Amino acid sequence: MRRVVITGLGVVSPIGTGHHAFWQALLAGTSGVNHITRFDTADFATKIAAEIRDFDPGLYMDKKEAKRMDRFAQYGVAAASLALKDAGIAVTPDNAEQIGVYVGAGIGGMETLESQFAVLKEKGPAKVSPFFVPMMIGNMAAGQIAITLGLKGPSSDVVTACASGAQAVGDAARLIERGDSEVMLAGGTECAITPLAVAGFNSARALSTRNDSPATASRPFDKERDGFVMGEGAGVLVLESLEHAVARGARIYAEVVGYATTNDAYHITSPDPEVRGTVKCMQKALADAKLAPSDVDYVNAHGTSTDQNDRLETRAIKEVFGAHAYSLAISSTKSMIGHLLGAAGAVELIATALAIHDGIVHPTINHTTPDPDCDLDYVPEGARKLSIRAALKNSFGFGGHNCSIVLAKYGL
Repeated sequence: MRRVVITGLGVVSPIGTGHHAFWQALLAGTSGVNHITRFDTADFATKIAAEIRDFDPGLYMDKKEAKRMDRFAQYGVAAASLALKDAGIAVTPDNAEQIGVYVGAGIGGMETLESQFAVLKEKGPAKVSPFFVPMMIGNMAAGQIAITLGLKGPSSDVVTACASGAQAVGDAARLIERGDSEVMLAGGTECAITPLAVAGFNSARALSTRNDSPATASRPFDKERDGFVMGEGAGVLVLESLEHAVARGARIYAEVVGYATTNDAYHITSPDPEVRGTVKCMQKALADAKLAPSDVDYVNAHGTSTDQNDRLETRAIKEVFGAHAYSLAISSTKSMIGHLLGAAGAVELIATALAIHDGIVHPTINHTTPDPDCDLDYVPEGARKLSIRAALKNSFGFGGHNCSIVLAKYGL
């Protein structure tokens, strides 16, 4: 089994495009949550989200082609382009077949679906765009990345709800370990801040309604949390075999050393209250990494800001790590960027890789009222310098999907 390292990072997020801007905003504790501008929220219980407001697709792709992509695919292409550039890899006819794309989306082209359904109802079937289906379907982010960048290696779209982005990275790493690819662009993308999606999550009572204070609405592990905040964006990582990376003198952010996925097999939306699936997932990822719980210094949590998820993830961490759980630094990236759904795990893995590389972890903002059920160290006071040997990233999704990935500092 070959070793897999991370050599490129690409981010499109509510607090910055490009991993440098994203990382500096995270360390500063910057919230990307504000009032929704995409549609009229007068009749909605939730009026806030973490939107991306300064995105120009023409910087990353042909403008004509961009018009034939849903925004979730545009975000994916942009993040992939940034990641490939950061890695310093030029695609040529000689290497194109050894570079693959595994980029997931939990929902896909929601904007296109809603807009074209309105066209159908108002103007009739003859007016529905011929690009409707290829703009909407979830695999098209991976497809458009491959087409735009000329990548002919293994290609797939991972769909496991909010675990999609992280699981795409784990699955892509497996391909490199097996020798099926030298380089993979892996991650997730999502753009679902739409009337139907917000209405649906509102009906499920999953979203925060802290409309009078958007910047403090996402408050993972805080006793006053009242639901998650929707976000949008994309995160793509360049994974390489260690041999390939060393041979070309690549900068290495971190090494992917462990990966596991399980299912709660309990409920379509609620996590198992006995946390058996999440515990097993973390344990299997650590076993895959050949690490003991005491070897881990940092956990980038799923940390959604919902009552059950935060409380039960805390319980699962304590079951896996025992007394060492109280020595872990734990942070939730969602406190600043909201929940990016299918893109969340990938963007948060980028934050984890940067924490390892730079020796600093970002805070969990808005953690002001302790919850007795969430009694671990969530780094509430600001960014913290920390030498990290290994870090665990959790991502969980509707349908009971669990994903845990272990990253380690390269060279230790």
